[in-house]
Amino acid sequence: MKKILIADDNKQITTILSSYAKKEGLEPVVALDGKEALDLFYKYESGICMVLLDVMMPEVDGFEVCRRLRRTSMVPIIMITARGEDYDKIMGLDIGADDYVIKPFSASEVMARVRAVLRRINLPEQPKQNVLEYSNLFIDLDKYVVRIDNEDVPLTKKEVELLWTLAKNSNKVFSRDNLLDSIWGYDYFGDSRTVDSHIKRLRAKLDKCQHDAWDIKTIWGVGYRFEAK
Repeated sequence: MKKILIADDNKQITTILSSYAKKEGLEPVVALDGKEALDLFYKYESGICMVLLDVMMPEVDGFEVCRRLRRTSMVPIIMITARGEDYDKIMGLDIGADDYVIKPFSASEVMARVRAVLRRINLPEQPKQNVLEYSNLFIDLDKYVVRIDNEDVPLTKKEVELLWTLAKNSNKVFSRDNLLDSIWGYDYFGDSRTVDSHIKRLRAKLDKCQHDAWDIKTIWGVGYRFEAK
């Protein structure tokens, strides 16, 4: 049975979410602080298919837990937060979370989001070539590896997917909504500012390397495109 790591310092919340997770056929693994969440994740890493991560936890907060997990793992992460400000939502997504839920929430809503994220990552693979090379750029989507001039470029999961989508469709203009639907899915609850934030971070990382033959261009009032020069 696949495990779901539930990290929240509120025992009532972990008990309720654990009960609902069992109904989904998942085995709950419960942590009451950030340090315990990291310890349990690395203990059961191969069996964990999802992480529900509260932001405000003792020892290590949820944002930092997410950052550390993303250094070594692409496990789906849904942030749970009592803070509904756009900045907090965007920061959570920028550091690698797949979705977020704002307290107070219904456990059935959380499980719906769990199902939605798992559906996206478990879609049947269509026959396709998941390696792309253009000039000095190399992208391996299966391994989430990006190289420029044979040097690894450390990108997050979403940054790799954004770059892949743009580069695979060279010179095609994508609107922000197009990218939001393609990368985050139709059932994602965020807005187009998430795309702008990710593009900004992606460019900053890519621009550390020379890439005269290609670039990511902003088409004002429309969106973005990968420009093959």
